[in-house]
Amino acid sequence: MSIANTCVLIAAVLPIVTMGLAKGATAGKRRSDGGYDNNHPRDWAAKQGGWKARAAAAHSNGFEALPLFVFAVLAAQLAGLDQGRTDLYAMAFIGARLVYTGLYLANVAALRSVVWAVGLGFAIAIFAPTLKLPI
Repeated sequence: MSIANTCVLIAAVLPIVTMGLAKGATAGKRRSDGGYDNNHPRDWAAKQGGWKARAAAAHSNGFEALPLFVFAVLAAQLAGLDQGRTDLYAMAFIGARLVYTGLYLANVAALRSVVWAVGLGFAIAIFAPTLKLPI
């Protein structure tokens, strides 16, 4: 498995881990006291505040960013692009997603948006050569 493929796996798991942090923070609490409600998980997430609400939002954003990244890696590999370059940009994308998630949890909105754009740029840079665009 290439490094880029491993990064795809990490990108797929990161949103789950992010939401798991919020759910885990309520471990031991009864549902009536704000504990996690597995019967109505979306309702539970909507009722959260603070960092747990931001974790839920980062979770959603992680899944929103995933299709483009998966497409980029697959397109680059199917086109036979340099695997070292693909691996490097995939690692940079994961690094940006990790920083983005940390900034989201810490409520640093402006910088978070910049880091989001950087991650998007790396995803686009992975597959841009398949479109014959200069980068």
